[in-house]
Amino acid sequence: MLLDSYRVLDLSNHRGQFCGKILGDLGADILKIEPPGGDKARSFGPFIGDDPHPEKSLYWIAHNTNKRGITLDIGTGRGKALLLDMVKGAKFLIESHLPERSDELGLSFEALSDVNPSLIMVSITPFGRTGPYRHFKDSELVNMSLGGQMVLCGDPDRPPLGFPVEQSYCLAGMNAAVAALAAHLHRERTGEGQHVDVSIQESVLLTTFNLHEFWELQGVHLKRQGACAMRGSLTFRTCWACKDGYVSWRIFSGHWGRWTRSFVEWMDREDMAGELAEFPWEDVDMNALSQEELNRFEAVFADFFLQHTKGEIYEQARSSGIPFFPVNTPADVLKDAQLAGRDFWREVPGPESGTVLKHPGPAIQPFGEAAPLARAPRIGEHNADIYMGELGLTGVDLMSLKKAGVV
Repeated sequence: MLLDSYRVLDLSNHRGQFCGKILGDLGADILKIEPPGGDKARSFGPFIGDDPHPEKSLYWIAHNTNKRGITLDIGTGRGKALLLDMVKGAKFLIESHLPERSDELGLSFEALSDVNPSLIMVSITPFGRTGPYRHFKDSELVNMSLGGQMVLCGDPDRPPLGFPVEQSYCLAGMNAAVAALAAHLHRERTGEGQHVDVSIQESVLLTTFNLHEFWELQGVHLKRQGACAMRGSLTFRTCWACKDGYVSWRIFSGHWGRWTRSFVEWMDREDMAGELAEFPWEDVDMNALSQEELNRFEAVFADFFLQHTKGEIYEQARSSGIPFFPVNTPADVLKDAQLAGRDFWREVPGPESGTVLKHPGPAIQPFGEAAPLARAPRIGEHNADIYMGELGLTGVDLMSLKKAGVV
């Protein structure tokens, strides 16, 4: 694997665990360090069997595959000393404390660099480690709001909507992983470690960069469009109801009008094309139409879609070379032929003996080898391996630390 000779210390909470997962999927040895009793993210649902047990959090399981796990209270003197021992042999350290908390713990980049000058420290915080918001706390709603995404989400005649599944922490984790690898390249060339400062707000904001392009190029201020999309002065429908769900497509004209023509010919064979059969799709600029004319055309397409399933429409569109895709539900995704063809879904042991979970595999597949997927660690599962096997503690030492609440 690409990073199989590198040790990563993952001290992050829910803000940064996806970064460690990405590096783990690339083969790095990720050592997840959580407080005695378990990370707070273990309390995040949903839970297997609706049992709010720290080992049954699907949120935790999803974000911590391909990691080993130990417990350690880094706020104690002995805990900090053990952490610094581990820092000596680590290549990366991921943390997501608020800046003042890192200072309170004495775990600044400067302090860790004194122990390991080549260490890459990745700090993932709500607003970065500088600026007037650097001490502010966050939530998914805060991150998506201040990052500009929510203004685009929902129907145009209703207030903005939040995302049903957390996105901001994954966006920050991806940016953090990329930045960590860029810092790693610099270290390979110079031997120098670096401190990577990742802002969750800025990670979200980067996903809205095309808003500026639409304004500069077309004079369009993008806003909430629901199941539609804007082009010029027109609002096009892009999501259509059918017999068993929804499909995504839009009407094309001009150079791409042949795609619409092919679709209309199918509709005409079923006597459902109406006036669309005579429309010169290849010769007319749709932007020259009025919104009322476009709405009338779309009503004919909408009736046709309601008479067919997603599969029927997809197969016809695929055979005709028409850009089109079904809107997959979770059940559809599990049955997706492309994902199955790449062995994306993996089976990993569940938290209870004899149970198995179907889990998304690594999105990155190095050529020539199958990317492994190991289940998320149980609380303190690898304490003996690390403290006794690597740091040289005895069983008595480990028991003493456990009684003192250090591990």
